[in-house]
Amino acid sequence: MSDYTDFEKKVEENCKRNEKFIKGFEKWLIEKGLVAKTIRKHLSNVDLYINDYLNYYEVIKAEDGIDDIYSFIDGWFIRKCLWASKNSIKEMVASLKKFYQYMSENNYVNVDDYKFMCIFIKDSMDDFFETLDDFDNGTYYDIF
Repeated sequence: MSDYTDFEKKVEENCKRNEKFIKGFEKWLIEKGLVAKTIRKHLSNVDLYINDYLNYYEVIKAEDGIDDIYSFIDGWFIRKCLWASKNSIKEMVASLKKFYQYMSENNYVNVDDYKFMCIFIKDSMDDFFETLDDFDNGTYYDIF
């Protein structure tokens, strides 16, 4: 098998593995009393993160992805998602916070890691908006 085929197989397995998290998260959101439209938005955002981004460069498990949110928002999301805006960044952050709250409540991630992620992301919002402005103004330079 080629390296590409091996990678694709790992991605497929990881996406299949993520189904339990998506289904559990959906149930959790319903139990929290969110309306269907909001639930769909959160599920779509989380799906983008755990099934696209976390499988883009290498295969990363959803529970390990709690450490990759900054690089996702500040880089990949802004560069790859043409709908990126301040509002969509806020929505994405809200979805990921809810998802990892669900993950921490169900012992898939450490509660302290979840709390740290929330503080770190809150403190990083200005960075995200600055990167978005730079990208939109043509002054964003990818250092990689």
